[in-house]
Amino acid sequence: MEELDADFFRRDPLTCSRDLIGCVFRWHGCEGRIVETEAYAEHGDEACHTWNRPSAREFIARHDAGTAYVYLNYGVHWLFNVVVKSAENSGFVLFRALEPISGLERMRERRGDLPLHSLCSGPGKLTQALDIDGSMHGNCFLGAENTGIRRDSAEISLSIGPRIGISRAADRPWRFGAAGSASLSRRF
Repeated sequence: MEELDADFFRRDPLTCSRDLIGCVFRWHGCEGRIVETEAYAEHGDEACHTWNRPSAREFIARHDAGTAYVYLNYGVHWLFNVVVKSAENSGFVLFRALEPISGLERMRERRGDLPLHSLCSGPGKLTQALDIDGSMHGNCFLGAENTGIRRDSAEISLSIGPRIGISRAADRPWRFGAAGSASLSRRF
């Protein structure tokens, strides 16, 4: 299985977001198959942090593709995004949900004794289960000893729909998921 590097993320947000579905995300002894993502474009996307936050635009300018962009959403949940950069449009990919594969005991210590499909079935649940917080913001996690992403050979049918949990540009079909996965944050 191929380990992803920064070159994978040197493409537009939509392509990266779609192509991450089915890949395996490895994080400090835990692994999960990426089953849901959302794309956010640096330019022309009112839902992206870059729309009204100069610091987000500066972050993209200063950091390489594949860098973690982690922020606290409404003061409650950490959300894990990855910087993507292309000549056409840069931005972020939000990791919305994982199907847990390994490290289940650690995930349950952090999230409680929940059914497998509920452990990482949302962006805040995912970061809580994996113990991701703001200390990872601005770091490259690809190819590190305990973190990274690899392609998997499993066949995945793709679902596409509008982004959720936002109020602006919510109608764009920029949410991608593994069709029929029980671990999705919300059905398509």
